[in-house]
Amino acid sequence: METLFDYEHLRLIWWLFLGVLLIGFAVMDGFDLGVAALLPLVARTDVERRVAINSIGPVWDGNQVWLILGAGAIFAAWPAIYAAAFSGFYIALFLVLVTLILRPVGFEFRNKFADSRWRGFWDAALVAGGVVPSLVFGVAFGNLLQGVPFRIDGDMRVFYEGGGLLELLNPFGLLAGLVSLAMLTTHGAVYLALKTDGPVRQRAAVYVRAGAPVTILLFLLAGLWVALGLPGYALVGTVVTDGPSNPLFKQVELRPGGWLANYAAHPWMVAAPILGVLGPAGALIATLKDRPGAAFIASATGIAGIVATAGVSMFPMLMPSSLVPSASLTVWDASSSHRTLLVMLVATLIFLPLILAYTSLIFRVLRGRVGPADIQRNPSGLY
Repeated sequence: METLFDYEHLRLIWWLFLGVLLIGFAVMDGFDLGVAALLPLVARTDVERRVAINSIGPVWDGNQVWLILGAGAIFAAWPAIYAAAFSGFYIALFLVLVTLILRPVGFEFRNKFADSRWRGFWDAALVAGGVVPSLVFGVAFGNLLQGVPFRIDGDMRVFYEGGGLLELLNPFGLLAGLVSLAMLTTHGAVYLALKTDGPVRQRAAVYVRAGAPVTILLFLLAGLWVALGLPGYALVGTVVTDGPSNPLFKQVELRPGGWLANYAAHPWMVAAPILGVLGPAGALIATLKDRPGAAFIASATGIAGIVATAGVSMFPMLMPSSLVPSASLTVWDASSSHRTLLVMLVATLIFLPLILAYTSLIFRVLRGRVGPADIQRNPSGLY
């Protein structure tokens, strides 16, 4: 097997797999986050809130698998990225973890008592579990594009020298966070229009009409900022793609408009930002024509385009260092060993199709809409 996949191609394959897992998380768990974030806007009564919650109730825990897969892939395939991310984004990731823990607790505890204050508390927890991760994940990508203030010593130890959470909340980081929040709440609204009946569905469709244009506008604004005001990181000199995983064996420099270089070298990559614009536009048009299935597919395509835009713009950078650019982590020098990547590839080729098949089966079995009548027929058996 080792002769079939050399080190260079394995690293490239795992970069692609990482992108697939991130897109899978954003598409599948993204509508869960979006629905939770939209609770105050699409549901005004307890029954309506239960309609929205139960639209994702049977699938949210399965969708979390994509988050686990993504985190596991980063830990095993790109350990240096994992170490640097948890050093630099520790507080932000802790907030995400807390809100993600509150989400399943909110699902399970909300309906235990009929008291309005009890349910209101867990509703707020669910909203936080939707808004905070959606925003923070975007902020993290925004800071990656700007560079993260870390260095690596001769023993390969990562030292983060940034200013904490407030430093991450810089203007471009917040803009990227808003892109993520608008994208996922629009996706959640598209899902609600597909899976619910009654007032919740009507309000969700109204939100799509507002959220899709806002997503496009924010995405274009972020792209304009990258093109005109955000320097990019680029490898200089000889690039070794199959050498040892040591980030210190290279030279990196900042270049104005550097994040656009890949589009000039590989014009096909422009498909990613084009999909990032056309996807939300297609979701809007399909919603106006009352075709929620087509709207969901278009929204998912737009998410794939937006996430892929960040990936292809940065390639081969994974986490550039603003403190010591030559210590930036790239596809070619931040991976695990050849054998580790190969073993993980075999495991992924076995288990990823099983996950896709299971997910498809669950959505097929649980197809159909949730409406107020369903809640009234089974008031104690649903969330």
